[in-house]
Amino acid sequence: MKILFEHNGILPVKKYGGTERILYWHMKELIRQGHEVYLIGNPKSQLAHTGIKLIPELHSRSGDFRSLIPKEIDVVHLFYTPSFALDHPLVVTIEGNGKVGEEFHHNTVFISKKHAENHAGKTFVYNGIDLSEYPFPKQLTLAYPDHPLYWQHFLFLAKAKWSVKNLEGASKACKENKKHLHIAGGRVFSFSSTMHSYGMVDQQKKLQLLQKVSALIFPVRWHEPFGIAIIEAMAMGVPVIGTPYGSLPELISSDSGVICKTYEELVTTLKEFPQRHFSPLKIRKYLEEKFSIAKMTSDYLALYKQVKSGEKIHQQKPHYTLQNSAEELLPF
Repeated sequence: MKILFEHNGILPVKKYGGTERILYWHMKELIRQGHEVYLIGNPKSQLAHTGIKLIPELHSRSGDFRSLIPKEIDVVHLFYTPSFALDHPLVVTIEGNGKVGEEFHHNTVFISKKHAENHAGKTFVYNGIDLSEYPFPKQLTLAYPDHPLYWQHFLFLAKAKWSVKNLEGASKACKENKKHLHIAGGRVFSFSSTMHSYGMVDQQKKLQLLQKVSALIFPVRWHEPFGIAIIEAMAMGVPVIGTPYGSLPELISSDSGVICKTYEELVTTLKEFPQRHFSPLKIRKYLEEKFSIAKMTSDYLALYKQVKSGEKIHQQKPHYTLQNSAEELLPF
């Protein structure tokens, strides 16, 4: 099958790049599974070694790129809703939340069951990660219960300035328990000796941090569509402490983390050792079975075949169903 994507950012990304990393991994996996991949994208992208066929795009995303699409393309897959109609079969992945009253293309795919429900949709494909970029360490510094500093160091990996990610709650709970919080995703200034800020980190630094903490704290206060940081932590055998919002109850199993319904539960969870110690090996296995890029790509291939045959993914247009803005803070 010949699949075309469009993205005007430079690939591969140097820093975090959540959606861009998913797109890049997915394109490479499609090639690994025997398909042809075309990208209308930034001419500065370095893709020759991947087998991705780059079609240079010299205009912004708002421009009409239809004239650049080769005739032989079977399916176009975009990670945003286009403002114009396409002659080729189209699949649209939405990684974020919509706006009040917003409608989406019939062939829109969401990234978790709850994400789909919040947009009157049924079809979703979980994000997956390239496991080769997350080599499981032989020994996690603080992840094993017999380490003297076990359950003392935690990681916050998200946009620090985005209030819905709730750095405030994570740092407050850690300070209250005199625990160390390592913050990656934006520079944060603190006079506390237990708060450690690294700003935006690259892949190497991220992996170093994940190998030195006992758990990821992900206390979001919004309808989280997915949360790539969650599966990045699990890939390294690190459990996740989250809230009951959005996709988190789908992603975090009892063997891979804890769901805290209130701030008080978060404080208690940080204060005490979990009743049942987490197994890094079991967490990694759970990740490999459910959130690998190979599984994600296979799921999308089934949808490509569906739209190529002329069948719509949703008979009715999905639309944002919540009454309030997705960024309105939920109680915690």
